[in-house]
Amino acid sequence: VHAIRNAVLPQTLHIDEPTPHVDWTTGTIRLLTEQRPWPQTGHPRRAAVSAFGVSGTNAHVIIEQAPDQDDAAPEHDTSGTPQASAAVTPRAEGSVPVVPWVISARSRDALTAQAARLAHHLDRHPELDPVDVGYSLATTRTRFDHR
Repeated sequence: VHAIRNAVLPQTLHIDEPTPHVDWTTGTIRLLTEQRPWPQTGHPRRAAVSAFGVSGTNAHVIIEQAPDQDDAAPEHDTSGTPQASAAVTPRAEGSVPVVPWVISARSRDALTAQAARLAHHLDRHPELDPVDVGYSLATTRTRFDHR
């Protein structure tokens, strides 16, 4: 969040020298040996945050730069009536937002079967909105251990 707010790409942590197992001369990926400015590209900045627990628990989240205050919807209309704020930023025509699709089951095999059933259902119903599917999966399903 700090990096996005301040438009600064932080130095890559815990790296004294790049691994020799990767050909760093090709491609566009670079390790940052020092922080540098994060240029504005006309698109919101996005960053990934990962956490790895000692017990094997892993978490990963992708965050996105908040819209400029000037672009945000007004909190009140001209009569002073509070306005409902949109939870989803309008997207470009033809683009699909990134939303989590949460599935879980009581076993690894059941999880695989659940994912297959979901894929089959979506193949038969291409008109379903990805945001609606994600919301329904996250809010109306039981959360089991296998995810």
